[in-house]
Amino acid sequence: MSLLPFSSRLIADVGISLGDEGKGRLIPEVAAELAGTPHSVSVVLKVNGGANSGHTAGGLKLNLLPAGVVVQEAAHLCIGAGVVADPRKIWWETKPLEKKGHAILSRLLIDERTLVSDLTHRLLDLAWEDYRVNVLAEEPRGSTGRGITPAYLDEVGQWQITYSDFLAGPNFFARKLAQRADRALRVIQHVCRVSPENFAAFFDRLTAAERRANAEAIELGVFTAEEFDFTAFRGATPYTLNLEKLTAVYWAAGTALAKNIGEVRELVLRELRAGRTIIGEFGQAYWLDKRHGYSPNVTASHTFTPEFFESAGIPVQPIHTIGVAKAYDTKVGTHTFLTQMDDAHPLAALLKLLEFGTSTGRQRMVGWFDAVEKGDALRYGGYQDVMINKLDALTHAGDWRGDLLLCTAYEDAAGRRFSHVPRNEAVRKTLRPIYEKHPGWAEDISAVRRFADLPTNAQRYVAAMLRAILAVAYAGEEMPATLPNLRYLGVGPLPSQIIKDVPPTAELVRL
Repeated sequence: MSLLPFSSRLIADVGISLGDEGKGRLIPEVAAELAGTPHSVSVVLKVNGGANSGHTAGGLKLNLLPAGVVVQEAAHLCIGAGVVADPRKIWWETKPLEKKGHAILSRLLIDERTLVSDLTHRLLDLAWEDYRVNVLAEEPRGSTGRGITPAYLDEVGQWQITYSDFLAGPNFFARKLAQRADRALRVIQHVCRVSPENFAAFFDRLTAAERRANAEAIELGVFTAEEFDFTAFRGATPYTLNLEKLTAVYWAAGTALAKNIGEVRELVLRELRAGRTIIGEFGQAYWLDKRHGYSPNVTASHTFTPEFFESAGIPVQPIHTIGVAKAYDTKVGTHTFLTQMDDAHPLAALLKLLEFGTSTGRQRMVGWFDAVEKGDALRYGGYQDVMINKLDALTHAGDWRGDLLLCTAYEDAAGRRFSHVPRNEAVRKTLRPIYEKHPGWAEDISAVRRFADLPTNAQRYVAAMLRAILAVAYAGEEMPATLPNLRYLGVGPLPSQIIKDVPPTAELVRL
């Protein structure tokens, strides 16, 4: 009998909402289940995205590095070919963590096909936002300003610079970076039509943002404030860069990682042959996928299970997917948010105290649990297990004493019901959510570790969430014999605040 409690030694950690679900905390839980077995977790792979995706694990806030940082027994922390990574950002994350005692460089492997992002992409990110607001007179998209979309544009435009270029001579890299900078500056000036004043201000904005994001590293003395001074790259005249300094800084940051650049695909195959487990950690979530989400409110990468194989560079094979959600919903940016709570609602006031973006610090919008989105992700994306976080945040407190709402379908003005998410965004914007009401609870559940010890109303709400997901996924047809189970239920932010004995799905939905 296999010692493996999962259906595969490849595990995908994916979001089934719009990000911010708590995917980072799943990594140590899976590792703990397999610790001490022949199938222990040896590789945690960052699959997609870049420094725009923030995960919190073991109290650490991470962007580029996978949450396997907190799993000491994980011998390898990998950045896959599907990631765009600024080498300076890798150092900005790595050095403070090493100072705190976390082993990073001895475990880090960056795939040689990983895309290099740099300052020019960040400037383009800001320029396109400026274009939306000042030329098109549209509302800002709410970009992170980390340069992710422009970096992926270089990939599909066949202008990519990869980490393998740091293993070649400096002249080759310098030529490619100079061409990239020339293209970016021409787009900023002539296509985006950014004013000279706004162009100059971009460098100040980036400086302020990174000094704020790296305040702890500065305080620890790992870096000086000058490390994050982007004005040093500003040219003497508008729409120019100090290209010599830009090239020297990025070449130094990239080549310093030379020992950490190699073949992720070969490592993953080797670890699989040895019987060990690989976790793929995804940024963003299903509904932010560049193909399955709603442009422009999407990310620039693929955010669900199939991308695991592209990023790792290995053949498609069985994989165990765990879909992560929260007990309520959040969004940032300009998304259509059908289940958004009124800001005056007492629960909304409580939840907004908790909800700020890990990467940007932006205030998130909050809303009721949308089972239509999660059920659609199950039907068309698929997952074997579910993790639901932050159930404790729904406990009655302060002025909050009401019922919980759960969205089970959408309805249009004519009364027509939608049990799946419509592909047409114009249609989706006209819909209203159909809610079930569920009584809340006042008991503090943050110390509960057994499902049976939860208040009855909390148990029933959990069951209702799962039942509603399944009803959407299998609407109009018989449910399959094997259903995804609720594997982990989060009742607080600490690693220990997780319930792991949730009854099987068939039993749970009978509640």
